[in-house]
Amino acid sequence: MAGLINSEDIAAVKARSSIEDVVREHVTLRSAGPGSLKGLCPFHDEKTPSFNIRPAVGAWHCFGCQEGGDVISFVQKIDHLTFSEAVERLAQKLGMELRYEDGQRPREEGLGRRSRLIEAHRVAEEFYTDALLNGQGPARQGRDFLRARDFNSAHVKQFGIGFAPRGGEDLVRHLRGKGFTDDELVTGGLAGRGARGLYDRFRGRLVWPIRDITGDTVGFGARRLFDDDRIEAKYLNTSETPIYKKSTVLYGLDLAKKKISQARQAVVVEGYTDVMACHLAGVETAVATCGTAFGAEHIKLLRRLMRDEAGLAPAKVIFTFDGDAAGQKAAMRAFADDEKWTSQSFVAVEKSGKDPCELRQSGGDPAVQALIEDAVPMFEFAARTTIKRFDLATAEGRIQAVRAVAPIVASIRDRSLQPEYTREVSGMLGLDVEQVASEVARAGKLKVDDGPRAQTERGGRDEAVEPTAGESGAGMPAPDRRDPVVLAERQLLQVLLQFPTVFKPGAIDLLTPDAFSAPAHRAVFDGVRIAHHGADKANARAWTSAVTEAAPSPVAGLVSELAVDTLPTRMDPNTGLPTSRYVDELFDRVRTIALTRRIADAMSEMRRLDHAETPSPERTRELGIQLQTLQRELASIKAGMG
Repeated sequence: MAGLINSEDIAAVKARSSIEDVVREHVTLRSAGPGSLKGLCPFHDEKTPSFNIRPAVGAWHCFGCQEGGDVISFVQKIDHLTFSEAVERLAQKLGMELRYEDGQRPREEGLGRRSRLIEAHRVAEEFYTDALLNGQGPARQGRDFLRARDFNSAHVKQFGIGFAPRGGEDLVRHLRGKGFTDDELVTGGLAGRGARGLYDRFRGRLVWPIRDITGDTVGFGARRLFDDDRIEAKYLNTSETPIYKKSTVLYGLDLAKKKISQARQAVVVEGYTDVMACHLAGVETAVATCGTAFGAEHIKLLRRLMRDEAGLAPAKVIFTFDGDAAGQKAAMRAFADDEKWTSQSFVAVEKSGKDPCELRQSGGDPAVQALIEDAVPMFEFAARTTIKRFDLATAEGRIQAVRAVAPIVASIRDRSLQPEYTREVSGMLGLDVEQVASEVARAGKLKVDDGPRAQTERGGRDEAVEPTAGESGAGMPAPDRRDPVVLAERQLLQVLLQFPTVFKPGAIDLLTPDAFSAPAHRAVFDGVRIAHHGADKANARAWTSAVTEAAPSPVAGLVSELAVDTLPTRMDPNTGLPTSRYVDELFDRVRTIALTRRIADAMSEMRRLDHAETPSPERTRELGIQLQTLQRELASIKAGMG
């Protein structure tokens, strides 16, 4: 059969190829006894290494998935090649010229489709780089873009950056001249096919070569430079091809893999220029995804290189994200995959929101290094991001926050860390450690189909209370009469509306709207407070009308309801009014609850200030004075009640 590789050459390739060197391009290996090495299997997901090789024998075997073979079968399986393509690839690395059965090497069949596409990309990369460094006109804009970010021609050569001419067919003509067919250019994603023939896939853009772990260029990422670019997307990447699968490729991995293996650390950034900035700043473990979210296949790839396996000291993966909302969302997606690592993951976000490239421009290499060194554990970042969604100035907000963050703490794999994180979270929230610990314990016992992180995404919110008919207007939640505090507030408002004259002079002025926990009740009391200083309280009809007019319109129906609803107490048989004891106890109870709530809010804020990234001594002193005043007022009320 034409193109069949000579059997002696196959044996020579097999004998001369080091299975250890080939496997190390994909897996970090360690000793497994005399003459044996092991690592995490590249063909199935595992946390304890079961993939073994014996270099002296030239064989590999995984005791987990039961796959095995020689160096050729490994290349076949890892790169999805045919037998002939795998032999040819190994021969290329060895610099061997293969012989074929008929004495000649068929042009396409001999090289194999993958090898042809790889070669086309190598030629395209050279073409793009030359166009950037030596091109005139539009190419200058590409050089200006890089220069503005402190990248020079040496960096261009180091990372293989190029420029795609604007003509539309420049690369197609160049590759045709090198002997590549139209089908190869389209299949490899280098060209598209239109009504008038082939056209360049990338036009008028700065391009970065995307290489696989072995260093072969398999695709390109292209950045928009010109406002009149017909494709509006800022970045355009090679579409999926037989040699390029974006879910299994990380930009910069060919440069970073050795350092990742040595340091057992990986830094995941968001863009091509961020990878460049990190490497130039000395953070040589940086990689980035190529037009897709960081996913399970990327995790498997890095875990194999870092030896992220049970029983070893933890490896370390650090994610950098922009400080904006999109960056926080990306960080929470990464947290959702955290259980797929054996190592501990961290997050590095610069306070002003700069990415590594911008940070290198403004602060130089030390600033980029400091960003990575100051990374915080993923759990801490996820907790802070979750807590930020809630209003911690209110008791309700703090309760919602602790219920949302508790599943995060409960899902920490290292149980010895849970008490420390519980204390940390209690400080962030301004709650007692025991209260947070109780919520964490409860979250740990919950059995839900989609895990604790899904609870975090849902936010742990309380179930909504069914509104009571007529109790609130549109856009305002109905007061929950099942709550004893809300019920006391309701009764006090009933007395204020139905019997305003029973209160001592100045008593109403001792109350403030925030004494009422239910928003609808606060709105009604606003109307009472406004009407109090001008309306005739002796005239029940005039008084109710004045309150209704002064209160926000959504609660007009609630004012009417409270003005006629029966009080749950006996009236004084002589006056027909509520007894003074009932009124005083109701009044003092609402004030006491309100003061207690304000004291708790102030103490919570003081605890949060103790854990704040930027302390505020002035605010702490102000809160201390406020607490003393509130506590004296509360003690005075309790003394009167006694």
